[in-house]
Parts: sequence; structure tokens; C-alpha cells
Amino acid sequence: MPRTRASASPLFVPRKTTRAQQQAARSGFAEARRQARLAGNPPKHRAEQTLDPDLRPTYPLAGRPGPASARGGKLALPAHRMTTATASGAYPFVAEGGLGAEGVFIGRDVHAEAAFCFDPFSLYNSGRVEGFTNPNVVLAGIIGMGKSALAKSIATRSIAHGYRIYIPCDPKGEWTGVSQALGGYSIALGPGLPGRLNPLDAPARPASVSEEDWFTEVRKRRLLLLASLARTVLKRDLLPMEHTALDLALDLVVADAAARGTVPLLGEIAHVLGSPERLDQALGHQAGHLGSAAQDLAHALRRLVHGDLSGMFDAPSTVVFDPTTPMLSIDLSRLGGSGDDSALVLAMTCASAWMESALSDPDGGRRWVIYDEAWRLMRHVGLLERMQSQWKLSRGLGIANLMVIHRLSDLLSAGDAGSRGRVLAEGLLADCSTRIIYRQEPDQLAAAASLLGLTGVETQAVSALTKGRGLWKVAGRSFITQHILHPTERKLFDTDARMAA
Repeated sequence: MPRTRASASPLFVPRKTTRAQQQAARSGFAEARRQARLAGNPPKHRAEQTLDPDLRPTYPLAGRPGPASARGGKLALPAHRMTTATASGAYPFVAEGGLGAEGVFIGRDVHAEAAFCFDPFSLYNSGRVEGFTNPNVVLAGIIGMGKSALAKSIATRSIAHGYRIYIPCDPKGEWTGVSQALGGYSIALGPGLPGRLNPLDAPARPASVSEEDWFTEVRKRRLLLLASLARTVLKRDLLPMEHTALDLALDLVVADAAARGTVPLLGEIAHVLGSPERLDQALGHQAGHLGSAAQDLAHALRRLVHGDLSGMFDAPSTVVFDPTTPMLSIDLSRLGGSGDDSALVLAMTCASAWMESALSDPDGGRRWVIYDEAWRLMRHVGLLERMQSQWKLSRGLGIANLMVIHRLSDLLSAGDAGSRGRVLAEGLLADCSTRIIYRQEPDQLAAAASLLGLTGVETQAVSALTKGRGLWKVAGRSFITQHILHPTERKLFDTDARMAA
């Protein structure tokens, strides 16, 4: 493209003119000369004019402006020779080296002006980050800062890296469209919906486990599920005789189902618990009677059969679990809308037990298990115990757990200091080697700094983070990362559609 050339010549000014006219002529000449100089410069490239604001450099090519740039001959230091290890401590403004190029692309490292990638399994296997002991992640941020978009982006991009995505609880139904767009599927549960899940379904036996050992493992899981459901409804721990009643009722129902060639159901468990004579007969000559002790259990499980959850978990499953699907979500948006989370917690407990059929297979590959809106689960010890078990077994099963909450103080709502719920919630945080913190309100900074051990600089940075920008603490290293969304992702992940309408 030929370069445009322009020039400006002084205008002839008559001698007999006023001073104002001469000054106006000089000003016009200066403006014409400036326009000529601008016309001679090459135009900016079109790509620079349409560049994404998130991708534009923080400072111009000439460097940082102002006195802080340390230019202009004002900084004069004597020559000194040192090693790079010493220089990195003497000059803390040297940027981090990043986590490497392996894994899912997240966005831009703000300080290093480089791409930021993350893969928990790569980091764990390589040992590049000292202290990285598990693949679990906690993500916290106030509403509207983009934490849901980040969680969905991690899930979407991880599928291309061979991951499978499971969402055992989707309380707002935001993952349904994402699952369907990626070739997965979503199961909607609620009153009047056709979806049915039998939480007592036995998962497929792994080839490396014998039939006897697998029968014992399935029985243990069913007992844990029944005890968790009962504790949630009764809002207390079970008594020793109640545990015995659950054992006997489960064995009786499993034996009857095996004789018929069917699967056991929760309704049958509740029916046996409400039959004192049958329980006492199964107990035999042992001391005590279970009839009266099992009445509370029978009424607790009755809610799943005849209460507000009837028809969802007391019938054979209408869907078959496909462990090869890219993404599977359980849509529970029809539950828990009245402010009472009991129905939502019971449904998630049953759905989690049903999902464990895939999670228990150590040959199932790498998987993300995402607990969205996990703050609603912090007050229920039964769910925290199931989550803790999954957190502890994450490395052996090839699972990376992602817990999404609003505030770090949500973990403190699990109970008083020293209580079982509080210990479990803090244990989940301790078992997360990666902590992602989006902007927190000023009154939450102290709790966040205390729970995460943030420095003063990190605490100040968290209070000033903008949308899509978060503090990533990966073991002992910290990064400020700007999450970058593709336009297709931005449209798919939009949770403000109703606000815009």
C-alpha cells in the first residue's frame, strides 16, 4: 500500500493586519502542519482496532508511563553482580514463570502477560509445584463476577482433553443446555416429571473385584445411603437400635428382590421398617425389640415414598447410566424453591448414590465432579460426609472435585467451632490444593484471609478484582488470571439472559 505524503507551507499574511489576525494565521498553519504529519503516518492495522479488550496490553509499547517507569535518568545504581536466585528476591517485580503449557487454557496471566493453563492431573503427576497433593479445587466469588462461567468453561474445555464431567446437583438448571450442547444429557427430577432414579441400584462390578467382595461393598453403600437419608429427615444421629433395624430391613428387602429377580426399592425398606413383627422375627432370640425403635425410621423414609419426593426415588430407574457420556447433570431446579433445602438435599443424596456407579470404577478415566451452589449443602452433615469420602479417594479414582461457593465464610455455616459439620467443611477446604478466589466483599476479606492464609498483598488484590479476574492459589504459588471466553461460550454460559430481557 503506497504511503500517503502530505506537507504544509506558510500562508502569505499581508503586512497590514492586526495582531489577532496574525496569531490566527499562525494557529491555522500549526494545525495544518499537524494534520499533514498525521496523514503521513501509516494507518493502524485493522486487527489492532478490533482486538478483544481482554487481550490488549496493559501498557503501551513505550512502557509504563509516569515516574514509576524508572526512566529519565533519575535512577542511578552502582553495578553489582549476583545470582538469579538472589535477584529474584531483591527485585520482587519479576513475574512468575507460570504453570506450563499443559492442560486447559484458562486465560491470561495478568502479571506475566502470558497464557495461563491448568490441569490438576498434570500438575500432580509432574511434581512441578511443590505441595500439590491432590486435584481438588474450590472456587469462591460473589454474584456476577463470572465464577459460574469459569466452572462451565473448565468443564467444556476439559472434554477435549479426555475428561468426563458429572454434575450431581444442578439446583438452578444452568448446566442442562451446556450438557446437551456437548453431546451429553441431563436428568430433570421433580414432582410430575417422568425422571426416576433408584438410588439402591447396584453398579456394575469391576473386573478386578470378586463377586463376594463386590456384594459386601454394595451392601455397605446402601446402608450408608439409608443412614444419610434418615439423618437428614430426623435432623439427628441414629441410635444403635435404629442402625440394627436398617441392617435387618435392607437384608430382608434384598433377599426378596433377589428371589423375584428385581431390584430393591426405598418403598420396600420403609414398608419393612413399619412392620415390627417382621423385624423382631428377623432379629431372632437377641435381646430387645426393634418394633418401637424403628418407627421413627419408617416415618422418615416414608417422605421419599408418599411425601413431596414421591415418585422420584421409589420406583425402578427410567434412565440407564452411561459412563461414556461427555457430560451428565442432575437438574434439581424444581426442588428447594420454597426456601427449605431438605427436599433438595434428599434428592442430591439419592442422585449422588446413583452416580457413584461410574465414579467407583478406577478405569473410568479422568473425571470432573462439579458441586455447583455447594453453599446450600454445608448445613447437612450427611452430604458433607459423602463429599469428604469422595475428596479423600479422588487420586485413587481419577476424580477432580470442584466445589463452587459464594463466600469462604459459607464453610463456617456448617456448624459451631469444633462441631462435626464444621470439621468436615474445613477438611474439604484443606483437601483442595487449588483455591480460586474471585472478588469478595470488604466484610468477607478477614474470613477469606484467615481460611486461606492470604498475605496482605493478596487480600488487597482480592478486594479489587474485576469481573472474570481471580486469584489462583495453586499450592504455594499465586497468580492473578483473567479468564477469557470464546464468543460461543459467552452465549452458551449466559446466566443473565432474563435480566437482559
